[in-house]
Amino acid sequence: MNKSESTDSIQMIPNHVAIIMDGNGRWAQKRGLPRLAGHRAGTENLRKIIEECINLDIKHLTIYAFSTENWHRPIEEVSGLMGLLENMLDKELESLDKNGVSIRHLGHSFGIHERLMNKIVDAVNTTRNNSTLVLNVAFNYGGRHELVRAVQNIIDDELSSQEVDEELISNYLDTSGQPDPDLVIRTSGEYRISNFLVWQSAYAEWYFTTKLWPDFNEEELYRALVFFSGRERRFGQISDQIK
Repeated sequence: MNKSESTDSIQMIPNHVAIIMDGNGRWAQKRGLPRLAGHRAGTENLRKIIEECINLDIKHLTIYAFSTENWHRPIEEVSGLMGLLENMLDKELESLDKNGVSIRHLGHSFGIHERLMNKIVDAVNTTRNNSTLVLNVAFNYGGRHELVRAVQNIIDDELSSQEVDEELISNYLDTSGQPDPDLVIRTSGEYRISNFLVWQSAYAEWYFTTKLWPDFNEEELYRALVFFSGRERRFGQISDQIK
């Protein structure tokens, strides 16, 4: 499927796309390279996908960059991942800002080096008023931990149990004020959600591909969008009700 064929088949553009960017380490190992080289290649690939989302007028993109469980990886790899995010912010922030990208951080700050956390906060503040694309960076993020933090904050705010409903919980999540993802993409051939957007993805369409993240190019994104275009989103209703 080439670009023209795939774009012609895209009948519906999702408002919010989320991606589990998996397979960087295996991509490197297949080439006899250290795992960090795969993460570096994955970071370079992200730039192209962000640009294509802007071209396609996708308004929200959420990327799973570093989970709360990733702290258990070898210390050299964790340190390298922290350095890659810091370098990306240093190199790309000005360009992202000029292109109208609003950066949001999903997750918590505990454990992140103060220098890196300051750069994340600066990136969020610098791009706060942009509206072309909201880029949610799930970094030091876990879906269950997000829900725990939401409940803790609800309790801290002394809200009664009668006030708690789905809308209230959504407003206490890191994605407060944003639409839930329409499409979640996972690369590398794994078929699990890995603690990603546990609440928000309840009605998302899921697209799994065997492509490793550094090889997930624009044409692969089009394939995912063609898949999405072919889905009938019923949200618990029957087909006749949504026509």
